[in-house]
Amino acid sequence: MKLSTRGRYGLRALLDLSLHQGEGLVLLKDIAQRQEISLPYLEHLITPLLAGGMISSTRGAQGGISLLKHPKEIKLSEAIQLLEGSLAPVECVNHPEICSRSNICVTRDIWIQMKSAMSQVLDSTTLQDLVERQRQKEAASQGSESSYSRKGTRPSHKGGDHQRGRRNQTMPKLRSR
Repeated sequence: MKLSTRGRYGLRALLDLSLHQGEGLVLLKDIAQRQEISLPYLEHLITPLLAGGMISSTRGAQGGISLLKHPKEIKLSEAIQLLEGSLAPVECVNHPEICSRSNICVTRDIWIQMKSAMSQVLDSTTLQDLVERQRQKEAASQGSESSYSRKGTRPSHKGGDHQRGRRNQTMPKLRSR
């Protein structure tokens, strides 16, 4: 099971907002730059967060976005629900009536346990927890500044979160015949 870029990038945008909480409205273009998310995709990501009442948006020259609650009051489960929808790995977990075998299906029991485990982790983690983890990682990295906490800078990795750690890997050489 994988979260889509919608969930992953959406959480990164919310973390960015949380890290800049108290600095006033945050520009989408600044989040997009720091998080290496295209601005049009980021604009698409904030739509459900706005509709769900997690963030607010102000238009105009002095506009931007901000969290409507303190990061300690926002559970990751709320954000993922808005961004991804249900965490159920299969449809019959939420809608047992769609399958005539639901009441005797042992694999459905596993899918229910999986959903429960993921929900438990996301319910017990807040945006503030992510902020604290981020700051701990920054402190542990020998005092080097993080791209998350500096305004107007780009993260040091290229290509988003799916390529971390791949830059220095070498490809095996192919033999020609």
